[in-house]
Amino acid sequence: MHPTPAPVEPGMSAPCLFTLGINASFHDSAAALVLDGQVVAAAEDERFTRIKHGKRPVPFTAWELPYHAIDYCLREAGITLSDVSHVAYSYDPTLFIGDRAPDQRFSLPLQPSDFAPGAWESPWDPLFASYVMNAPRQLRDGAPHHLKKRFSLPDRVQPPYKWHFVAHHLCHQASAFLAAPFSRCAVMTLDGRGEHATTTYGRYRDSRYEALGEVRVPHSLGLLYEQVTAHLGFLHSSDEYKVMALAALGQPRFAHLLRRHLIVGEEGQYRLDPIDFSAGVCPPRAPGSAMVQVHLDLTASLQLVLEETALKLVTWLRERSGEHDLAMAGGVALNCLMNSRLRDAGIFRRVWVQPAAGDAGTALGAALWTDARERRGLAEDDLVQDVPEASDAKAGAVFTLAPRRWQMTHPYLGPGFDDAEIEALLQWTKASYRRSSDVARDTAELLEQNKIIGWFQGRMEFGPRALGARSILASPVDPAMQARLNELKDREDFRPVAPAVTAEALADWFEPAEANEGASPFMLFVYNVKAAQRERIPSALHTDSTARVQTVHADTNPLFHALLTAVEQRTGVPVLVNTSFNVRGEPIVATPKAALEAFWSTPLDALVIGSFILEK
Repeated sequence: MHPTPAPVEPGMSAPCLFTLGINASFHDSAAALVLDGQVVAAAEDERFTRIKHGKRPVPFTAWELPYHAIDYCLREAGITLSDVSHVAYSYDPTLFIGDRAPDQRFSLPLQPSDFAPGAWESPWDPLFASYVMNAPRQLRDGAPHHLKKRFSLPDRVQPPYKWHFVAHHLCHQASAFLAAPFSRCAVMTLDGRGEHATTTYGRYRDSRYEALGEVRVPHSLGLLYEQVTAHLGFLHSSDEYKVMALAALGQPRFAHLLRRHLIVGEEGQYRLDPIDFSAGVCPPRAPGSAMVQVHLDLTASLQLVLEETALKLVTWLRERSGEHDLAMAGGVALNCLMNSRLRDAGIFRRVWVQPAAGDAGTALGAALWTDARERRGLAEDDLVQDVPEASDAKAGAVFTLAPRRWQMTHPYLGPGFDDAEIEALLQWTKASYRRSSDVARDTAELLEQNKIIGWFQGRMEFGPRALGARSILASPVDPAMQARLNELKDREDFRPVAPAVTAEALADWFEPAEANEGASPFMLFVYNVKAAQRERIPSALHTDSTARVQTVHADTNPLFHALLTAVEQRTGVPVLVNTSFNVRGEPIVATPKAALEAFWSTPLDALVIGSFILEK
C-alpha cells in the first residue's frame, strides 16, 4: 500500500517521485523504495532467495541484482519498474575506475588470476568494474522469468527512470543522518571499504550535508576485523559478530601488537600497517577446531584496540563538526561493544546507529540521498566543492538537500502477511493449529511453561537483527535456556542471546547510560545487568554480566510490547530472550512458508504466526 504522502511544503512541487535504492556490489544485496521522502519498503534479498548475505562478496557476483527484494518493494507500493522516477545504485564505478579507462576501455583477461593486477588493486577488478557499470542494463533485461511482469518497461531505447551511481560511503552516511532522530548531527561511517574510502566523516545541519574527510584503503578498521575473523577460522564478511562475542572470554594481551600497527594521526586519519598474526600471535585456526585461550585473547585485543581507536576518531569529529549528536553506519557500526563505549564516553550527547548499518543499509541510503537531492531540484553541477578530492581532505563537498519527511523510529519495512494468507497456507499444508483471540496472553502462557516460541508477526525487520517480528523467543529465567537455544539453532556454545524488555522496565533491570535517554530499540548497545536481577534472568547475561538489550516500545511494536507486559503479569519478569528466527547458515525467515519449514525442522515447541498457534 502507498504511505500517506506528507503535506506539500511551501515552495515545493507536489509529491510524485518514487526512488528505488539498490545495493549489489559487495554482499548483503538489498533494495529500498522511497516516495517523496518517505520510506515505503526495504528488504534484503537473502530473505527471499534463502542464500545467506544474498551472495559472497567476490568479483564475479557483482552482476547479481537483488531482483526479489526489488520485486517486493515495488509490490508493496503497488507499482512496476516503469513507475519509478529514479534508481540509485550504492556504488560509483567511476570513482573506482578512476583514470584507468580514459576511453571507456580496459583489458579484461579471460582468466584474471593468471595475470598481474597492473594498474588495478586486483586482476579481478576489471571484471568487477564492468559488471557494476552494466547494472542499468541488468536491471532492465536480467530479471528472473517469474518476476518479469513487474520489471517490464515500455519498448523504447531509454527507460523512464534516471539512473544514479552514488558513492558507497555517501550512501552509508545518508542512511544515518537522513534516518536519525536528529535535525543536525555529526556523521561517522566505519566499514571494510567502498570504492576507495573505508572511514568517512560528515556534518548534517539545516538540510545541508558537508563531508569532513575520509580514510582510504588499505587503512581500514573493517578489513582489520575481517582479517582477524578469517585468521580465527570464521567466514569473513559474515562472522565478525562471533569474534565480538568471544572478546568477553579473553584478555587483551596482544593489544600492544595491534597498537604498533594501527596508528591514529591528525584530522581523523589513521594508518594500518600489515600485521602477520601467524608470526606475532598464533597460526591460523582451522574452521571447526578447538578454540583455545590464545584465540580468545586475540579477540579481546582486537576489540579493545577498535574501541580505543573509535574513541580517538569521535573525539576529533566532535571538535571538528561542532555537533552534539552522532549518527553512525557502516558494517563496523554493528559492533555493539564499540557503540556502547562511544555512548558511555559522553563525547557526544547522543549516539544513534542505523539498524541496517551494514551494506544492506546502503540501498536505503542511496534512495534517501537521491530522493533528497531530486526533491530539492538540484543537478550534480550545483555541488559546491570546497577542496579537491583527497584522502586527507579536511573538508569536502557541500550538498543542499530537501527537508526531511521521515525518521526511522522502527525497522519494520519488510513484507507482512494477513491472517487470511496465513490460514490459507496452514490449511493447504494440513497443519494442526488453533486461532487465538488474545495472542499476547496465550503466548505468555506458553513462555511461562518454558517453551521456545517461533514468533512471526507484522512486517519483517530491515537489517540483521530480529526485533520482535521474526524472532525466536524464550524465558530467560531458566539457566539452561541459552544452551537450549544454541542447540536449537546449531550455534557455537559461546554465543549469547539478547534480552528484549519493555522500555518502561529498562531501568529496573539494566543500568542504562544517561546518553541515548536509556533507549536501545535496535539492539545495538550493551548494558550491564543490575546485580540484584542477574539471578532472575541468567540466560539473558553474557559471561561478563552484560547484555545486548532491545527496548520494546508500545508505539512501534504494540503486539510485542503487549506480550512482554503479559509475561510480566504472569512471572514478574518483563524480559524475554530474543534471537533471530533462523538456524545456522540460513537467513531470517521472511514468509509463512519459511516459518513453517523452520518450525517443523527444529526443536521449536510452538509457532505463533499471526493469530494462529501451532504446537508440537
